[in-house]
Parts: sequence; structure tokens; C-alpha cells
Amino acid sequence: MNILGIETARLPSPSAQGAIPVLVLLVLIMMLVPLPAVMLDVLFTFNIALSIIVLFTAINIKSFKDFVAFPTVLLLTTLLRLSLNVASTRVVLSEGYQGTDAAGKVIEAFGVFLISGNFAVGIVIFIVITIINFVVITKGSGRVAEVSARFALDSMPGKQMAIDADLNAGIIQQSEAKARRAEVAQEADFFGSMDGASKFVRGDAIAGIMILVINLVGGLLVGVLQHDMSFSKALATYGALTIGDGLVAQIPALIISTAAGILVTRVATEDDFSGQVSKHFRANSNALAVVAGVFGVLGVIPGMPHFIFITFAVLFGGLSYLAHQRTIKREEEAAVAARAAPVREELEWKDVPIVEPLCLELAYRLIPLVDRGDESDLIKRIKAIRRKFVTEVGFLIPSVHIRDNLQLPAENYRVLLYGAEIGRGQCLPDRLLAIQPSGAEVINGIAVKDPTFGMPAVWIERSQRDDAITKGCTVVEPAVVLATHLDHLIRQHASELLGRQETQDLLDHFKLSYPKLVEDVIPKVVSVATLQRILQMLLDENVPIKDLRTIIEVASEHPDKLSNPIDVMPFIRYALRRTIVQETLGEGPNYQVLGIQPEFERLIEQSIGAGAIAPDGVIEPSLARLFGEEVIKGVQEMEANNLPPVIVSGTRTRMTFAKIAKRVCPQAIVLALGELPPSANLSFYRVICSQAGQTN
Repeated sequence: MNILGIETARLPSPSAQGAIPVLVLLVLIMMLVPLPAVMLDVLFTFNIALSIIVLFTAINIKSFKDFVAFPTVLLLTTLLRLSLNVASTRVVLSEGYQGTDAAGKVIEAFGVFLISGNFAVGIVIFIVITIINFVVITKGSGRVAEVSARFALDSMPGKQMAIDADLNAGIIQQSEAKARRAEVAQEADFFGSMDGASKFVRGDAIAGIMILVINLVGGLLVGVLQHDMSFSKALATYGALTIGDGLVAQIPALIISTAAGILVTRVATEDDFSGQVSKHFRANSNALAVVAGVFGVLGVIPGMPHFIFITFAVLFGGLSYLAHQRTIKREEEAAVAARAAPVREELEWKDVPIVEPLCLELAYRLIPLVDRGDESDLIKRIKAIRRKFVTEVGFLIPSVHIRDNLQLPAENYRVLLYGAEIGRGQCLPDRLLAIQPSGAEVINGIAVKDPTFGMPAVWIERSQRDDAITKGCTVVEPAVVLATHLDHLIRQHASELLGRQETQDLLDHFKLSYPKLVEDVIPKVVSVATLQRILQMLLDENVPIKDLRTIIEVASEHPDKLSNPIDVMPFIRYALRRTIVQETLGEGPNYQVLGIQPEFERLIEQSIGAGAIAPDGVIEPSLARLFGEEVIKGVQEMEANNLPPVIVSGTRTRMTFAKIAKRVCPQAIVLALGELPPSANLSFYRVICSQAGQTN
């Protein structure tokens, strides 16, 4: 059923819900309440019929998915047999002196007619059936179920990653992916349950032997001591009842165990068990021909049973011939179908792959970081990254698709933006990353660079955590390393993640709070494309776009400059100056920044020309190279003293300096002097390009 778009399972009828508990309760009551012999006949017959039904069901189903309730059925049938054993034991010991039919006709038939009254034969048959059930079938089925459960659990992360990869590639839909994930989990649960359920059958076999001894010894004591029967008569009567009771319980147990063995050892295909066997024999007709030849040779050797061997030789030879003829006919039909099939199929739009905006590819050794689904630490941190990004930056980035990539080195990962790699790193899932401060004592481990900021670091054993912390290192988990790198890359490429669709979604969300503003401005004054470009330019310079109201209002106040969004950027940045300053310099009134020599700045203004702002930071190459070298030196000194790498320039040259600074030093931030608050106590940590200004 579908309720509010949510798929819900179809609930069973109230009658079905109540019938099963009642039946289980009745089975338990049989252990306590005495049952007449007629009722025992009915229940033993029902037990045999139930075991045959279960066997044929196990043979005819195509996969364990069609009989997932089998472990529970195994438990209930075992419980039914034990309850019947208790009920029959009560009748045998209390009414057995009356004769071999005291416990019902079914027990008498199994105890007298099937073994012809020979108790030794009956006991041997019972023990042989019990050993076959206990040692061979049940033990083998339990071992197969145990190994299958282990393999299912080990392969679960890879299967789930394959499902996610198919979903991300558009091969399957969300509903099919959900069903396949449930099937993977169901497989592990089924074989784990079968491993445990096999212990019930094993215990049932042991209980059957003990009940046999108890019935025989107890019957002899009751018959001789209480009913004054002779030892031979008591042995004949209670022996027949005991053997019949044991056989009538163990034969259904053997059938149920066989069904369990068939179910756990078969491989799921489109055919049932009978179809699989017949298909394999038809496909291997040569084996039948070889058997026919062997029996034919044996049939002509003197002293051999000629009639039997020759009969089977003719039978298998005929089957081989029929199978061979069917194979030839099937090949001819396939050839005709191949000739009639079209040379190529026309492609459809569904064959066109859709590239994910953000994708995280993991090597096979990193799969354990996400094998628990939403409960994995890495996935929780990625969700936290998106939530923090929305809060701090102001728009929702696309979901991060995670998939495996077996072509990557064993412990590597990489981040893709629209299918192109934007970053990669190494992560050791069984170690910790210790980031070393400058001058710290050397730590034993694998020396690397922090993938996010390039700082010296060492992958250490988990037992070295306390020692590394004592030496002043920052110790982080592998999932934290990967998530931090991903967060850094997302913020670096935030402007590329804000596409036309995301801009429209942002406007739709903003319209709920400011409907009149959006209606009057978008797209009458500011088109969606222009707004997208303005927001991307702000994101390029790490300016949050949370205050969308101010951005739209300021842009709408300068319609003559919207043909080139660069021209309106100074006005928008000035309106957002408090946010920009707080994000870069913090709350305090005292700011230390890098300044630019006024003479050099005037030289850049002359290089820009009469235009309001240089569009792409294009100036004379030697000046750009000089400014870039000075920026690198200044930013390194600022960061060494734990100061924000902020450069202050004039309004007209700010965009040019920002473009050049970002190319040579991405962490550098260029602010216009007019963007700083009037009350700011500004001090220049260093003035860059001072020598160039004096020279000119």
C-alpha cells in the first residue's frame, strides 16, 4: 500500500495473526494434557503429512526468499514432535499393559508391522535413522548454513556499495535499490537463523534416543512391577510401543532435516530444484552415454547380473539420446532467433548517464568506513558537513554519492566534481593520523602530509594515541581525516556547486519568507542567470550568501550595472561588509592586516585603465608576478603568527588583487579599505610591494 507516498507492507488478516499463536499454544499444552490414543493417531499422521509438505515446498521453491520462514517452521515442527513424544510416553507408560495398540494404531503399525515384531531390528533401524539425521544431514546443513552466513556478512558491504553504484548510475530506481538492500540483509539473517535452527534438530535427535531408553526401561518396570507381567511379555509389549513411538517421530524428523539440507545447499536460480537437476542432466548428456556404456560392458561379463545391467544400459542410452536431440533442437531454435533479431537496438534517453555533482570514491580497504550505512561514522560526518555548510554559507549542496572504485590503490580515496577529480588522499582505516606541530618530537609511524592542509603528519598505531597527544600532536580518526578533506574541497568549489537548479531552489525557498521582494525583482530586474553569477562570485571569495535579501535588494538598486555583474560587486560587498569582516577578521576592533604600497596600487590602477574594475585581474605580467611573490611571503608570515591572511587594498583594485592572490595563495583574502568598520583599529603587519613602489 502507498500512504502519503510511503510504501507500507500489507498487513496479514486478523485471523492469520491469531491462528499461529493459538497453534503454538496448543502444541505446548499437549505436553501437559493427556491425549487419547485416537488423538495421537491423528496428530502423528498430521506430523508426517506436515514433514512431507515442507520437503516438497523446499524442493519446488526457486530461492530461500520464497521460504524465509523455514527456520521458524523448523523450530515449530521440532516442538510438535517433542510434544507428541511426551504425550505418547504418557500413554505408553500408563496404558501400555493393555497391548501394542494401547498408544494408537499408528505407533502399533510402526512398531509391529514395519519391523515384523523383531525388536533388535527395530532398535537398529531407529539408531541408524537417528545417526543419519544427526551426524550426516543436520550437521552438514548446519555447517553449510554457518559458512553461508559468514560469507553473506563478509560480502554485505561490497554488495551494498554495488547497489549504491547502480543507483547512482541510474541503472536501478530507488525502490529497486531498497528491495535489493533488504534482500542482502535478509540473506545473512536467513543463513544465520538456519545455523541456529539446525541445533534444534540435533537436540531433537539426542532427545529421541533418550526417550527411547526411558520408554523401554520405564515400560519394563511398570509392566513387571505394577501390572505383574512377565519380563518377556513386558519386553514384547513395551518394546513394540517404544520402537513404534521412536520411528513415528524420527522419520518426519529425517524428512524435515532433508528439506533443510536441500534449502541451504542449493544455489538460487530462476528454476526450482527439480528444474535445476533436469536442466543440468539435459546439458550433460555425455555423462548418461558413458554410464550406458559402462553398464553395457558389465552386462556382458560372465557372472554379472546380465538382465539388470543391460536394462539400465538401454535406459540410460535412451535418455542420453533424447537429451542430445533436445540440445540440437534448442541450438537450432537459438540460431533462428539470433538471425531474426535486429542487428542493434536503438538507444533511448534512459541510456544517457547522469553525472553526479559530488562523488566520493573509496578503495576496497576503505569500505569498512561506510559498511554500516547511516550508522557509519563517515556518513554521519558527511551529513554534518552538509548541515554546517547550509548554516554557514547559505545554500544546500547536492548529496555526496559514495561508491567503491577497485582501480584506486588499496587505501586511497578521491573526490569527483561533475565526474572530474578535484582531490584525492590516502587514509589508513586501522590507524590514527597524528598531525605534528613545528618542532615536535618525532613519532614512529608512516610519515605523510595532511591531505587537507599539507601539514606534516604521521599515521600511527591506535596504541600510540596517548603518547602522540603527550608530544603535542593532534590525533584524529581516519573518518575525520577524510571528512575534513571533503569539507575543504566542497568549500573551495562552492561556486561550482551552485548551479541554475540550486539557484532556483534557493529562490523558491526564499520566496516563502519574502514573496513580494522576489516577485518584484526576479526576473523583472535581476534575472536568475545574473543572480546566479553574483552568488558564484561571492562564493569564489568565501563570502556567505545567507543574506539573500540584501544581495537581491542591492542588485536591484543598480540595474544599469547588471549587464556585467562584476560592476555591482563592490556595492554588494559593501552592504555585506559586517558579515565579510566577521568571517575573516573576527569580532575584535583591533585588526592586523597586510597593506599594499600606495605607489604600487596607483601603478595597478593605471594598468587597469579607465574601466571601473578589471574583469579578471589581467595586468602586466611582471607586476602580477611581483605581487604574487609578495603575497606568498606575507601570508606565510601571517599564518606563522596565527593571524588571518587578510590583505587590504582600494576598492577599484580589490578585485584585481583578489584574483591574483587567489591564484598564488588560495587562503589569502583581499578586502577593500571601505569594507572595514569606521571604528576598526587597523595596524599593518607588513606593507607588501614597498620596494616596487619606491622604484617606480
